[in-house]
Amino acid sequence: MARRAEAERNDRALLEAAREVIAVDGAHTSVASIAARAGVGIGSLYRRYSSKTALFQHLVELALDQWTEIAEQSLADDDPWNGLVHYISSAVGSGSLAPLAGMVTFTDAMTEKNTRSDKAFEALIDRAHRAGVLRRDVTAVDVLLLVEQLSKSPLIEHLQQQGRDDLLDAARNAQRRVIAIAVAGLRPSDQPMPGAQPTMDLFTERWTTS
Repeated sequence: MARRAEAERNDRALLEAAREVIAVDGAHTSVASIAARAGVGIGSLYRRYSSKTALFQHLVELALDQWTEIAEQSLADDDPWNGLVHYISSAVGSGSLAPLAGMVTFTDAMTEKNTRSDKAFEALIDRAHRAGVLRRDVTAVDVLLLVEQLSKSPLIEHLQQQGRDDLLDAARNAQRRVIAIAVAGLRPSDQPMPGAQPTMDLFTERWTTS
């Protein structure tokens, strides 16, 4: 029991560390950098995972579980708008593994978890549309792209690289304001959206490994 609890703590630390490192290093992210950020020994990491690919596949599974949990929590809110805002805010706060796209082969377990996550999220979007709180021409893909864009803060990353901890709280507050401004744009409006609606291919195709 204690060993399982320790493994779960390590998983959470690894996922958080991976998102932080990947946000800066992208496709050049190393296992050593993730291990160092998470405070986990590189040797113990490789004893648990046979390769960098195996580690990244596990991290994607953890992220998908987390996104599903966020969507289900959001659906539990009786207010469709508040539920949607909760999803976006929580998803932005959790970060993204999107830079791993194309580097990781999807396993059956990853596909199953991705399907469950998509269903919960699509139910959230459908509910917001039916309640009339989300503009009709905003799709699930639009919201996912918004989350991905808002998850990265060049200002916060720059300050962290400079070691300017004295400015981080102000930068995070500024980020929350930007998120609120962006989310307000999802409300119904007579102003049409530009261009054609994006399709889910934008997400699925980039995860296809060559």
